[in-house]
Amino acid sequence: MELSEVIAERRARADRRDFSWRTVFFGFMRSRRHNSRRDDDGDVIFLDWHHPWLFFLSVGIMLLSCTDAFLTLLLIERGMTEANPVMAAVLGQGAATFAVSKVFMTGTSILILVFLAKFHFMNRFRTGLFLTLFFSIYCCLVCYELVHLLAVL
Repeated sequence: MELSEVIAERRARADRRDFSWRTVFFGFMRSRRHNSRRDDDGDVIFLDWHHPWLFFLSVGIMLLSCTDAFLTLLLIERGMTEANPVMAAVLGQGAATFAVSKVFMTGTSILILVFLAKFHFMNRFRTGLFLTLFFSIYCCLVCYELVHLLAVL
């Protein structure tokens, strides 16, 4: 058997790089790229693995966003108004449109911020810090809404 035939036979087999859900699972469980490869990498760093703190912040922000949407709808029923002009315009389309657009915008923003978590914004702040900031703001907002809801009841 000639060398070219052996190579052709080896290439004819299924490619191990084919995408499947097994690939996603094992890529998640055994991700290898935790840091940049070189110290002088100054560009955006895209990693296979993110710190668990980012997962906590992301899930927390989504839960707080859903809570905010629910409390906002309750408070509007009791006579308060939406302070955000963009969300007030969406709220005019209906409660379902309001909730879906709020979850969609929050989820998309979280995905972008987690994807760029190692990027330095304006060469000063890690983008991942914005997730901590948004989590803190949402906590304050939900507490504010709960205080007003209890005052109305």
